[in-house]
Amino acid sequence: MKPTYVFLAFVVACTASAVTIASARPTIPTAHSSRTATIKLRHTSLGNILVNSSGHTLYEFTKDHTNKSSCASISGCSEVWPSLKTSGRPRAAGGVKASLLSSINLSTGAKQVTYAGHPLYLYSADSGPGETSYVGEKQFGGTWYAINASGHTVK
Repeated sequence: MKPTYVFLAFVVACTASAVTIASARPTIPTAHSSRTATIKLRHTSLGNILVNSSGHTLYEFTKDHTNKSSCASISGCSEVWPSLKTSGRPRAAGGVKASLLSSINLSTGAKQVTYAGHPLYLYSADSGPGETSYVGEKQFGGTWYAINASGHTVK
């Protein structure tokens, strides 16, 4: 076999492997939203907690202050714990209190959803809807907890 054919066969095999690996990656929730965010409740082993419209757990960060995101100013934090963003007033669904929903402006100009004054986040490595194994995770100088419909911490 000529060296060019061997090389071409190698390139084709590598390309096929890369496509297979890329398609096997889990869906990672993103913070970007070009529409209004909808917040709802989901029953989990921890009780009813806030989730986004896709059912992914929403988190609060203990280092935040009321209506102020600390994660946004910590290097690498926003990549691991992306802010839940919205383009308009966030919507409440299924047991979520609309009166506790609001948003804050981030330095990037984006709006981050808040609940009872807690800025809300997703976890970038979340494995799917209803996942709660990251509740209580300690990273970036604080702890990440879920929130219930009353706006209280769920540990």
